Amino acid sequence: MQRQLEVGLLPEGALDAAGAFMAFHLEAARALLADPETAALAIVLPPAGPDHRDWRLALARDLAREAAPRRVNVVAGREGGALAETLRFLANAPGVTGQYLVCDE
Repeated sequence: MQRQLEVGLLPEGALDAAGAFMAFHLEAARALLADPETAALAIVLPPAGPDHRDWRLALARDLAREAAPRRVNVVAGREGGALAETLRFLANAPGVTGQYLVCDE
């Protein structure tokens, strides 16, 4: 089963956002991954500028390595059709892990 961790707000600056995620949301992600029912985790983040790409991709890659064989992906986007379709795709894509995907409406 794919679980989701939705992060509503993060600071605007990339360094501050990365720090806030690590301080306030990383342990929740690890707790979801520790659940034996969890086969995959999709971390849903709010949209951000291109300067956030590096830390978000590193989060996806490194957490996926740590959690293997469970899958971890990070998705950025606002609630809507593109985000819902991306999450549905990931739930049914057993070979996709460690990716950072951006959804635009």
